Amino acid sequence: MASTNPTGNGTGGNGDGSGATAQRQFALRQLYVKDISFESPNAPAALTGQFSPDIKLNLHSAHKAVGDDAYEVVLHLNVHATANDRSLFLIEVEQAGLFQVSGYSPEDVNVILGTHCPATLFPYAREVIHSLVGKGGFPPLLLQPINFEALYAQALQARNKA
Repeated sequence: MASTNPTGNGTGGNGDGSGATAQRQFALRQLYVKDISFESPNAPAALTGQFSPDIKLNLHSAHKAVGDDAYEVVLHLNVHATANDRSLFLIEVEQAGLFQVSGYSPEDVNVILGTHCPATLFPYAREVIHSLVGKGGFPPLLLQPINFEALYAQALQARNKA
């Protein structure tokens, strides 16, 4: 397991320079697809002709402790493509991973689970979606990178306003 400092605060322990706390660890232990769905309700008609699809992407992540400083993080993605008021395809993917997160404060653990873990999972989910779109007979779909730190900050700000 690699020891890393994903919060970037530059300290190797509890911040007082003593190094008295346990070594910090952040590692991906397991990667898996938890759920997957592809629907093309208007095929084969949806596969013919020229069109410029409207792509809607919704995503969110969730996590839960599974013991011994291990956490399951699930990145939920929903991609819906439409053109001319008809559905081309709908994809739902739950990309999941088991992460080892130890030696961090509870606040830092929440930041890691809400930013670094989803960012680690996203490229895998993006590849699954790209593959499913191609296997469905549609032109390639490449999802752009996502700034999970900005999304986490927005969610935290919205939660504090409520």
